[in-house]
Amino acid sequence: MEARQKLEAQPKIGGNRGNAGKGRPKGAPNKTTTLAKQAIAEAFDKLGGTDALVTWAMLNDDNRKVFYSQIWTKILPLQVTGEDGGPLQVVINKP
Repeated sequence: MEARQKLEAQPKIGGNRGNAGKGRPKGAPNKTTTLAKQAIAEAFDKLGGTDALVTWAMLNDDNRKVFYSQIWTKILPLQVTGEDGGPLQVVINKP
């Protein structure tokens, strides 16, 4: 009888695990990404901020190309929508 009671007292394997395995809730920020962004922002400030970035970009044409092709593109929106979130309307005016 004692052996049977011990088996019943053990937790079930594969039973209800609560919230385990569900992952991060939708919209919750990734901690690693947040820390990386904070570190990059801090380094940007310590390197001279906006003024230093402008000075660097103006040093030569290669830096300017890097700025517009690799840095500026990171802050552009991934999707562009029209008015009130609707489809984008393109109007072409011919001369």
